Amino acid sequence: MTAPLNHSAPINVEVALGDRGYDIVIGRDVLGSLGRRVAALRPGARTAIVTDRTVAEHWLARTQESLDDVGIVSFPIVVEGGEGSKSYAGLQQVCEALIAAKIERNDLVIALGGGVVGDLAGFAASIVRRGLDFVQLPTSLLAQVDSSVGGKTGINSPHGKNLVGAFHQPVLVIADTAVLDTLSPRQFRAGYAEVAKYGALGDEAFFAWLEANHAEIVRGGSAREHAIATSCRAKAAIVARDERETGERALLNLGHTFGHALEAATGFSERLFHGEGVAIGMVLAAEFSAERGMLAPDAATRLSHHLAEVGLPTRLQDIAGFKQEGLADADALMALMAQDKKVKRGRLTFILLEAIGRAVIANDVEPQPVRDFLARKLADKS
Repeated sequence: MTAPLNHSAPINVEVALGDRGYDIVIGRDVLGSLGRRVAALRPGARTAIVTDRTVAEHWLARTQESLDDVGIVSFPIVVEGGEGSKSYAGLQQVCEALIAAKIERNDLVIALGGGVVGDLAGFAASIVRRGLDFVQLPTSLLAQVDSSVGGKTGINSPHGKNLVGAFHQPVLVIADTAVLDTLSPRQFRAGYAEVAKYGALGDEAFFAWLEANHAEIVRGGSAREHAIATSCRAKAAIVARDERETGERALLNLGHTFGHALEAATGFSERLFHGEGVAIGMVLAAEFSAERGMLAPDAATRLSHHLAEVGLPTRLQDIAGFKQEGLADADALMALMAQDKKVKRGRLTFILLEAIGRAVIANDVEPQPVRDFLARKLADKS
């Protein structure tokens, strides 16, 4: 697998959901096409742009300009950045602002931001006036390859991540690769974890391509666009077959059962970005798979080595403040995993690996072996 040398036109990836499909438009500077695309989708619509303060500084004016150019009225709704806005208070702020702006059912909500903004704005759109359509304008790598596609929206509960939400598909996704230039290296690397996930769970050839081309993806250009498009195609295909995660779509949670618990243990803070939690979670899932005799140990090492080469954390001990209460305690982590959405009658659901490129759903894992595994990993001094 090799990336195209260049892309002179945007890449379109279709998400086919019967008569409710939508396009993902990928390319450099495609944000400028927002206005004409919205005008074609919803003639005469008004819009509300939900964003956070950091993204607003970089991209709100450009977004409004594209809408202004075709005569579309827009109302900005600006929230604080970070997971703290993915809360009941943040949801109330956005819902009340949408109602105050008199956004109606034939109008559009636009989510301009990373995964937090996309989840929050999408959930608000799903419940205000019993359902508004929305557009995703993802501004982080993680959002472009994962959270903006597939219709999962929601907020966090004090009990755990994404425990309150709804399936609500966007009507359009515009992934402008130029906006990624404003990300910090750490933010970009966190998003890369979700790119690697698609190779690890279902496409060994893509994973091998990532091993050879990850430096070019970081630098930008056609390799970056190719990685994003490949990831979106992989997710779109799975979502089309299993929109509401009754089966195969659960594979997309590789690394997330461990990762979400680690995010909760760190208070959904900048101590651990979501993608960093997923990176550590994928390595833990691979190593747990190896302990169960499902995966060759060298395959688990291969995954860990690649993520570390990109600059991602791969061990529990890599988390800032690791020794703080809740992180170095296997029982505390198990209590957090017990709140996971995928728990069924006390049994945990994990996505485990049989090989790089082949994941399986294990939905009846007893807690004790997981607790013992975590205790060993926490005690690891290597």
